[in-house]
Amino acid sequence: MPSATPSLRGHAVAVFQAGVAAADPFLAVKRVVKFEGRQLHIGANQAERRGEWRGIHLIAFGKAACAMAKAAQQIIPASCLAGKGIAVTNYENLASLDQVDVLGAGHPLPDENGLQAAKIIANRLQSAGPNEMVLVLVSGGGSALLPYPAEGIPLADKIATTQLLLACGASINQINCVRKHLSQLKGGGMARLAAPADLHALILSDVLGDDLSAIASGPTVADDTTYADAVEILVSFGIWQQVPLAVQTHLQQGVKGLRIETPKSGDAIFKKTGHTLVGSNAISVDAALDAARKLGYQTRLYSKQLCGEARSMAEQLVLHARDVATDIKQPTALIAGGETTVTLKGNGKGGRNQEMALAFALAAEKQGLIGEWTFLSGGSDGLDGPTDAAGGIVDQYSLRRMRDAAIDPAAMLDDNNSHAALQAANDLLRCGATGTNVADLQVLLLHPNE
Repeated sequence: MPSATPSLRGHAVAVFQAGVAAADPFLAVKRVVKFEGRQLHIGANQAERRGEWRGIHLIAFGKAACAMAKAAQQIIPASCLAGKGIAVTNYENLASLDQVDVLGAGHPLPDENGLQAAKIIANRLQSAGPNEMVLVLVSGGGSALLPYPAEGIPLADKIATTQLLLACGASINQINCVRKHLSQLKGGGMARLAAPADLHALILSDVLGDDLSAIASGPTVADDTTYADAVEILVSFGIWQQVPLAVQTHLQQGVKGLRIETPKSGDAIFKKTGHTLVGSNAISVDAALDAARKLGYQTRLYSKQLCGEARSMAEQLVLHARDVATDIKQPTALIAGGETTVTLKGNGKGGRNQEMALAFALAAEKQGLIGEWTFLSGGSDGLDGPTDAAGGIVDQYSLRRMRDAAIDPAAMLDDNNSHAALQAANDLLRCGATGTNVADLQVLLLHPNE
């Protein structure tokens, strides 16, 4: 079957991997945590926080939980820990750690193991006392991995609500607003449970713009959204009547003031909390740009906040690339980072990165993107949707390979079945779970027309 020059696909993968490596969670913690004498030092320069706490509670959750916890337990003496640490991560990233109880949980959809892990963490938070430090290591995926529904809401009802929001194309901030008001940990809930102990969170951001209240649904920071906001989101997407009755009742009671609100800015509990951002999508985009330059490409930043419907973003990128390709004199790399969305209308399997890759190939054909090109869209966590792929990597021959395999790529896109289409063309990007998560990276390599 026809294919692009192997080195071009190799270059695209290498640039992507450089972006992922820049978000290495183990090194990120090592950079900002030190232990000298009996003092814990967190952060750097003017933002450093230090103290000699009576005991340190180590809690990690997210896709990078094991790597972050491993770094912390290498730095902090076991004698200074208030019991064994706790790390909760997705099953693909499980690893054995000294002095840390590692628990697996479901992602992207929560499961019963996640609920039990959330209860264990809640109990640990409530056990923390004055002159103790709760060191929380937060990474992407935390929202799903620690489901602790508010009283009266079954886990199945919370899962159903999340599925409805995902399927209708709601943004991550909209989804988080609803989840915060259905949870005992999200939206500042962890900070509330940890008081009166001190708390500091090291955060690996998977959210564009690094809004701390959005990362893992902001369990350690103030939440200024309300129950009324959550209801409005569900109504605006036309799914309020489909939401389980227990969820409707809880949110309505919240609007009436019968349920406790999430803690807001200025709440006294936040006087003893702190935060350090240790990695982000923007940092990874910069690393990808640098890697492309070292491979000999002229580089252009396309976007550090790519968002919107995956197939629409793909078409916009193609139109931009078509303009760029008309006058380039040397190989050029366009780099982007962000997190698109998919509105499910079909019954197929895939993820936002696979959908974007397939949509890019179709748009390139439609819009007449000529010359030699390779496009990669991948999740930094190595997983895209409910599949074993991180995303897709397509070139000017991808559609021909699909059609040669009796696949109709346009019909597959309409059925949200990008995984099968890309698999037929040998265009799936597979790298396994990376142990980190800072949203997605896109790499487009363009070569001058002969």
